[in-house]
Amino acid sequence: MKYAIGVDIGGTNTRVALIDEDFNLAKRVQFATDPKDPEGTLQKVASTIASFGKEIEGIGVSAPGPLDLINGYILASPNLDEEWWTYPIPEKLKELTGANAYLENDANLAALAEAVVGEGKDKRFVQFLTVSTGLGSGQIKDREIYIGAHGFANEVANCIMWQDGPSHGRIIPGGIEALSSGTAITTRARNAGLDVAHAGEVNDLAEDGNEVAAQIMDEAKEYLANFIAMLYAVTDPEICILGGSVAMKINDFVEDVEKRVKAKVMDPVKPYVDIRRSTLNEDSGLLGAGYLAFSKAAAAEESEIIAETVVLDN
Repeated sequence: MKYAIGVDIGGTNTRVALIDEDFNLAKRVQFATDPKDPEGTLQKVASTIASFGKEIEGIGVSAPGPLDLINGYILASPNLDEEWWTYPIPEKLKELTGANAYLENDANLAALAEAVVGEGKDKRFVQFLTVSTGLGSGQIKDREIYIGAHGFANEVANCIMWQDGPSHGRIIPGGIEALSSGTAITTRARNAGLDVAHAGEVNDLAEDGNEVAAQIMDEAKEYLANFIAMLYAVTDPEICILGGSVAMKINDFVEDVEKRVKAKVMDPVKPYVDIRRSTLNEDSGLLGAGYLAFSKAAAAEESEIIAETVVLDN
């Protein structure tokens, strides 16, 4: 049995998993991320990997964006301090473990997991959106992540949907994350005087007849549907999978968004709009990271075989 490592670096916790070639999580360890000390956190990652006692194919690392995927580091993060920014994560992990490591955006890796073992496993063109604390996106073609010319593809949080609309954190006013994420829904409700802890409570108030909550939920779904309809117009996915706490936990959220999207696309496109709720849990990023490590190792092995063949032929 072959094994790879999946690492998920979050603002609060870091998770490390030993993943077998059948994409089972054989072992999984979680510990607190030090937001000011990347080296200390990565040393804990390395010692955890060593404790698994297995030979590994490589290490896939999930981290919040925006990232420099060409050079392999975090450009900025609302939950990790500047000590993490531009820190060479893959290079440091290889130094600590001896294994090749690959950094990727957390939403991209969740999308990859969906395309390999989730709702998109029989599809070539898979679009994924996580609607949770933030709003992230990933796009997969033939089980490969599309990163664009500079690694910024699908960094969608600041896509402007509402001129001079709401904002939060570093999100530009009217950005989709400031409208449809769980944080946005909760913040808008609190600003309107509602006593709520999370988006689910806003939805509960809406279902109980609170007009303010109903309007906030309606706008969150409407702008998200507008955005997804644009994705269908631009990239024509076979399936669009929604994950994250808002999509997963709020009743009929995904179904309602799908109806709205179908009302916004051209008639020939309507039969192809397929929006589904993720069937994977919070470990999707780890699974995607494991697949990334396996695929990179396989590609490297294939390149070596081709190089050896060329030498022999000459």
